[in-house]
Amino acid sequence: MANLKIVRDRIKSVQNTQQITKAMKMVSAAKLRRAQQAIQQMRPYADKLNGMLRNILSNLGGQANTTFGTERPVKKACIVVVTSNRGLAGAFNTNVIKSAIATIDQKYADVRKEGNLTILPIGKKGYDAFRKRYTDCTIIKDHVDVFNDLSFDNVALVSQRLMDAFKAGEFDAVEVSYGRFKNAAMQFPETEQWLPVPKMEASGDQKGKADYIFEPDMESLLETLVPSILQTTFHKYLLDTHASEHGARMTAMDKATENANDLLKELKLSYNKARQEAITGEILEIVGGAAALESA
Repeated sequence: MANLKIVRDRIKSVQNTQQITKAMKMVSAAKLRRAQQAIQQMRPYADKLNGMLRNILSNLGGQANTTFGTERPVKKACIVVVTSNRGLAGAFNTNVIKSAIATIDQKYADVRKEGNLTILPIGKKGYDAFRKRYTDCTIIKDHVDVFNDLSFDNVALVSQRLMDAFKAGEFDAVEVSYGRFKNAAMQFPETEQWLPVPKMEASGDQKGKADYIFEPDMESLLETLVPSILQTTFHKYLLDTHASEHGARMTAMDKATENANDLLKELKLSYNKARQEAITGEILEIVGGAAALESA
């Protein structure tokens, strides 16, 4: 009977867990629809603007007088790590963190040795991981909770701070590690250079420079256009990660629910076997007792 009680308790525990995973899957599915719609509307616009900016700066070369496209020796760098605030999303946060760590250890190892590497985590999971791992780096924790409000104006406060720091020479490069959303089952961790604006690679059939016409003039246009495009691109990073988080969590909770079903089948089979064994044992005792009485 003790074994039966243990199995019954385990079945009840798994059933309770299954109810939680089902509920979390439904919540993530509802949030995913909104997040997916937001990034699908934003991505073509942001990618087109970013491509246009890179194209302009690449073709104009030294004629384009903008601070955000100026490359200089990287002595001080900042890595922005965009993760979620909560876990239970499979390996999503871990993969984004690994992407950032690979960039730090391979690309900015010398900057880190000099003590000039700054990490700006957005999302509690990234903050918890990097404050323990990189005690020799400066951790900016002011924007950990940005995911509570993903409006453009709120996110722009972070991107504007980074642009001001780059313009003032506090950073020579800013890179962003985030999760790029493809669909509910596929998210890709990526690290992209945000500042300075990376130049486009010229293909073999490109000859000469593109002939752009600026109104009213190049300097005025770039002064307004470049910060706006950079803020839009930065906003896209967060929307991508937001959709990726809910897609990964929905997939993880769906898998957890399936595993709970499999475990329940095994536990119920074990419970039925144990109950049959107990009944068989009781019958054998009764038969044995009856036979003993007859022989007496």
